[in-house]
Amino acid sequence: MKSYVNESAENYLETILVLSQRQANVRSVDIANELDFKKSSVSIAMKNLREKNHITVSENGFITLTDEGRKIAETIYERHQFVSSALIKLGVPEDIALEDACRVEHVISPESFAAIKKHCKEIGLMD
Repeated sequence: MKSYVNESAENYLETILVLSQRQANVRSVDIANELDFKKSSVSIAMKNLREKNHITVSENGFITLTDEGRKIAETIYERHQFVSSALIKLGVPEDIALEDACRVEHVISPESFAAIKKHCKEIGLMD
């Protein structure tokens, strides 16, 4: 049975993924700066993610996604990228599309996302 991951945890995992694509090492301070959160809040979140085996933290404080954490992060990031791109192609202003994608990415079921993705590709809206 799949363990439940809340929206906040998904956002942190997605942020770690994005940061790790931009820089060699990710630390709590990088996450705090990216999200404009307090370092103490990020520290608590990292402890929770570590306890759920979604991340590891080295002695130097470098944060790495575990296989499970990476899978969750990649799923959320794919949804975000796809939904925001589709909305922009439909004429939604970019700032609104990005904001809406941030909400949709957490609540849409895998089945609904797959169906929307398939349909968008069939009608030529997305590659």
